[in-house]
Amino acid sequence: MDTVSPHAPWSYLLQIPHNPRAPRVARMTLRAVLAGHGMDELADTAELVACELVTNAYRHSDGPATLRLRRMEEGWLRISVWDTNPHIPAPFDRPPGMRQPAPAPSDADSGRGLWLVHTYADNWGGYPLGDDLFGRNGKLLWCELAPRAQPSLTSCASTTA
Repeated sequence: MDTVSPHAPWSYLLQIPHNPRAPRVARMTLRAVLAGHGMDELADTAELVACELVTNAYRHSDGPATLRLRRMEEGWLRISVWDTNPHIPAPFDRPPGMRQPAPAPSDADSGRGLWLVHTYADNWGGYPLGDDLFGRNGKLLWCELAPRAQPSLTSCASTTA
């Protein structure tokens, strides 16, 4: 009988229409994928950053988007979102050493999403996509989450007096 290694790299792709329900569908899909691959410990953080990237794609482009989830070597998770707007927003538009975004003012209605991605992701970036063979252009924003240690059920020792 063939078996699949739980640690083998994998990739899922979700095509997202330009629809206000897209962030919710992306969150539900992400949770199902991570649960199916035993990566529940990343679910909360992954849901937050993916939702921010998909929401950014919906708000700042007028076309479809794509969410890609990829388990990489050593348990890292890469989340990437492609959309039709070629503009790379700050701080994704700067080299790694120069990325120090400031949070939006407390009275602002928006502007915190990419700051949250910067704060919670272990690595992130973005790059524009020119016209290619399939007519795709726009940009790709991505982030990576390092594997988290799962709590041990035997680590709590009971004491009696």
